Amino acid sequence: MAKSGAIYKVCRGSEWAEVTVAGLWQGAAVDRADGFIHFSTAVQVPETVARHFAGLPNLVLVEFAAAALGAALKWEPSRGGDLFPHLYGPLDPALATQTWALPMGSDGVHIYPEGLKFD
Repeated sequence: MAKSGAIYKVCRGSEWAEVTVAGLWQGAAVDRADGFIHFSTAVQVPETVARHFAGLPNLVLVEFAAAALGAALKWEPSRGGDLFPHLYGPLDPALATQTWALPMGSDGVHIYPEGLKFD
């Protein structure tokens, strides 16, 4: 199934900084273990962060245009049958359209970029 629009990768800020210097990225350890790079749609980002990144400091949210990732991007069912974008191949960080820090508030919950819609 082909979908367009923005998709998002959540990762540690230090990891993303290394990726932007190194070039093509095979993903984080969990991505490499699963055989694809995990992405989320805007609607899926809050649950992804809560489930997999809760309490982790120094996260970044990186936006990509789904269409720019080409045929290696597949939409597959995951949590609750929702379709999630999975990239079967290396990721070129130069394709990122925007990057935001995801700081944690005093309550330990990550703060999302102003203006990013999750609905």
